[in-house]
Amino acid sequence: MVTLQVVGGGRMGSALVGGLLVAGRDAATLAVAEIDPDRQEQVRRSWPALQVVSAPVAAEGTLLAVKPTAAEAACRAVAAAGTRRLLSVVAGVTLRSLQSWVGSEVAVVRAMPNTPALVGAGVSAIAGGELAGAADLAWAEELLRAVGEVVRVPEPSLDAVTGLSGSGPAYVFLLAEALVEAGVLAGLPRDVSRTLALHTIAGSGRLLLESGSEPEALRAQVTSPGGTTAAGLRVLEQRAVRAAVLDAVTAAAERSRQLGDPEI
Repeated sequence: MVTLQVVGGGRMGSALVGGLLVAGRDAATLAVAEIDPDRQEQVRRSWPALQVVSAPVAAEGTLLAVKPTAAEAACRAVAAAGTRRLLSVVAGVTLRSLQSWVGSEVAVVRAMPNTPALVGAGVSAIAGGELAGAADLAWAEELLRAVGEVVRVPEPSLDAVTGLSGSGPAYVFLLAEALVEAGVLAGLPRDVSRTLALHTIAGSGRLLLESGSEPEALRAQVTSPGGTTAAGLRVLEQRAVRAAVLDAVTAAAERSRQLGDPEI
């Protein structure tokens, strides 16, 4: 029996399927609904034991991972097929819209994951609709924990989540690009600079998570008075890098709000 179907076999849908299988979910209880024949074949090659269909089937729960333009049709198809719960990872589509499309018999939860979910290191925020109870939120949280951490927020906060963690990987990737270029400018071979830059970012993130220390405390620990790090940080502060990050997150959050509200 299908207990969960994933509607949409693209990158995020496939990442969630892979995470669930790695976490021990029985492939016989999963189905992927995907209309694109090429993606269907990709899913079948990745997980031969998985049921792959071209349209939604009856399932206890549904994870919606389609493009925003396809969300309404997918929701109506899922509701017609029969499902009790819907977890949407579709960007910009509100709980109000989702609920109106699936009807009053389906509990809806909306989530904002980010792209590190593709390697099982994501972070997602979830918000429940008016029919979603504690059990529905726990169900959504369990699904998303297969690809990373999960926090709960009220729906209005999802725009801020989008600006921070949703768009945040792009900010980190931009920093990585800049560090690689800076290393080359300082005289390093590009391959060496790339290795140093990427592992510096990855290791710093791991240190932040595993040490339990606040970012400002760790920064202070590696900043000796009058030393090299202090000289570099002084330039970053002079160039208002901190303010630029604040403005970037704010701008992305505002854009998310605009996209989710057709009247803006």
